[in-house]
Amino acid sequence: MRMMKFYLLSCLLLVFPLALCDDRHVYIVYLGEHSGDKTHQEIEDTHHSYLFSVKSTKEESRASLLYSYKNSINGFAALLTADEAAVLSKMDDVVSAFRSHPHQYSVDTTRSWNFLGLHEGLGDGRKLGMGRRSGILHKAKYGKDVIVGLLDLGIWPESHSFHDEGLGPVPEKWKGICEVGDSFDSSHCNRKIIGARYYLKGYEASFGALNRSNDFRSPRDHDGHGSHTSSTVGGRSVKNVAAPGGFAHGTASGGAPLVRLAMYKVCWPVGNGTLAEGNTCDQSDMLAAIDDAIGDGVDVISISIGPRETIPFRDDGIAIGALHATKRNIVVSCSAGNQGPTPSTVRNSSPWIITVGASGTDREFSAPVELGNNITIKGQTLTTHKLKNHLYSLVYAGDVVEPHVPKNSTAGQCLPGSLSPKKMKGKIVLCFRGEGTRIGKGKEVKRAGGAGMVLGNSALLNNLVLDAHVLPATAVTADDATRIFNYIKSSKKPTAKLSPAGTAISSNPAPVMAEFSSRGPNSNYPNILKPDITAPGVNILAAWSEASTESNFGTKPLKYNFESGTSMACPHVAAIAALIKAVHPTWSSAAVRSAIITTATKKTNLGTPITTESGEVANAFSYGAGHLRPVHAYDPGLVYDASYTDYLRLLCDNGDGQVDPNFKCPKVPISSSDLNYPSLSISNITSSVTVTRTVTNVGGSGKTLYYSIVENPEGFVVKIHPRILYFSQVGEKKRFTITVKNEGKSKTGEYSFGSYSWLDGIHVARSPIVVSPA
Repeated sequence: MRMMKFYLLSCLLLVFPLALCDDRHVYIVYLGEHSGDKTHQEIEDTHHSYLFSVKSTKEESRASLLYSYKNSINGFAALLTADEAAVLSKMDDVVSAFRSHPHQYSVDTTRSWNFLGLHEGLGDGRKLGMGRRSGILHKAKYGKDVIVGLLDLGIWPESHSFHDEGLGPVPEKWKGICEVGDSFDSSHCNRKIIGARYYLKGYEASFGALNRSNDFRSPRDHDGHGSHTSSTVGGRSVKNVAAPGGFAHGTASGGAPLVRLAMYKVCWPVGNGTLAEGNTCDQSDMLAAIDDAIGDGVDVISISIGPRETIPFRDDGIAIGALHATKRNIVVSCSAGNQGPTPSTVRNSSPWIITVGASGTDREFSAPVELGNNITIKGQTLTTHKLKNHLYSLVYAGDVVEPHVPKNSTAGQCLPGSLSPKKMKGKIVLCFRGEGTRIGKGKEVKRAGGAGMVLGNSALLNNLVLDAHVLPATAVTADDATRIFNYIKSSKKPTAKLSPAGTAISSNPAPVMAEFSSRGPNSNYPNILKPDITAPGVNILAAWSEASTESNFGTKPLKYNFESGTSMACPHVAAIAALIKAVHPTWSSAAVRSAIITTATKKTNLGTPITTESGEVANAFSYGAGHLRPVHAYDPGLVYDASYTDYLRLLCDNGDGQVDPNFKCPKVPISSSDLNYPSLSISNITSSVTVTRTVTNVGGSGKTLYYSIVENPEGFVVKIHPRILYFSQVGEKKRFTITVKNEGKSKTGEYSFGSYSWLDGIHVARSPIVVSPA
């Protein structure tokens, strides 16, 4: 799992522009929704007038303006001092004025879609001569003419995943552009990549001019991440794809292979000189991208980016942009973050976003360790290097360090220069994760003459993220690493051998929640369950940038690469949202999200409960409603709909004020527990709480009867009234109440998990329940 890093650099390092050294920073001044009666020029003039009220001259006010948001979002980004921003924040019609902090990103496919049951035979459909018809794919025409916009690090247009052979004309509703720049011209857009833009005004205001040796000043992807997520959403079917070494061989395809793609490049490298030390995404740039995506005519937006910390709505560019997208019935899918398994780390937690956690698939890259005591330990790797088929001496890294290396907690982590060639030459070494890179540990073992490496996870890093090491190596879980360590310490002559790696399909049980996937509860909206759902996000193979010098396989150019993170899970859900939009073009954003959430499962492929990588039974704070099930999502039977106005009322109740000039906060705002959300979360229940929900019949021919069943959370009793709902036609709505009673058996602050479901003999619409006592 790669994480995007954000580094604060001092003005003394002479890398910041002068504007920031005089205490000016990028601020977003948010004015809410446009009234709809002004031209773009009139909007920009209004924004200039706000700036002129705090600047000395008109010239200064115009020079300070970075973005004027004109399509849907009313606001602007400008270089301001804290005092100037404070003055603006107090003006009439200004919802908020907040610092535009860069974001850290939690930063298929030959297997994940098969595992999800989507592709019977991967292909673009019979008209293109490939693949069999398959449920939702056939009904959705493989996503034909649905437009998905991605906020990411760009796209590599030459990838076979993005060819446009057989595609029809660009949809007439498309209003976007193909922005030219470094190594990117209009010819790089086609009938597949129909639009591409890039945004770096906010980035350059903070970090100075882009170092073009680190990235392209254009929509072209230098990193790989953007191409990876784009091909996961809508990559064309490409046969005989495999990672180096032949791993994961098969046909690569996105979930919706005929959707049109639009790239909005918003993330850029940070670092000194020619060395990029990570990437960052500025809020002002992202808000401009979302505003353009709305104006361009996208149907779905996929954002594999998240803030490093919890941000309130008034200061959250992604949340603000997504709210305006939702008004236009654009589905916004966002990654949950990679800060798990720590509680309350979930990001992108607004109720108008579908927030996606990460879990594994049933594919493994098996490379077991056979110990000298005839015990075989399960391991995984992507290395192509092999050892001879015999036992080698096995040592613990902490026992074979150089004399000058302290015997402390890092001694066994195979850090650069730590291992003694005299003590470990020709041996297999057990190293532990912690400080340093995984690849770097293998390089140190090879430098010191080791024959091979077993890389053990620490208790805090228990997700198996796989690498192509520079020598024979395999990765094992924390528990298995402890077993190997104990064997070394208890044996006079410990030995082991490493089996060559291979791809194994249908490993059971699956999925397993990724340890890194961020967990609930939701810090911003405690009574809205987040994440909403989990999808494949571990060791996903997808398209890559051939300019990238960073991959699981070293520095050589790759066409396809493995990546892990909630960044990889997010586009899986965006793809299914696109297919649902193709089948049900009139459905609201909330209805699409509801269909995905209520058809999820909390069971594995063996029918057992989904677990975490540490072996514990997972819960709704890990996976929301459960694991994505595409073949059910397009026909959920019932949906929980919600409007833009409902979200505005919720913001009033949450203290975020009025964001639309055409809407006035009611005297009695909606509470978050009463929002018509497809899950139920209520905290601090003293005795009992009753909330209301409304379902819309979207299944069958119309006439149908649904009955409810309840799985009570421990220590609580849940009652549904009425227990039976009768519908006479499609589109009919029925209202019901849910009463949750605290039986006084749970500890204060201790969460309990359950569910309630509506069934008609064909459909099952299940909603998770999360409650806690006062």
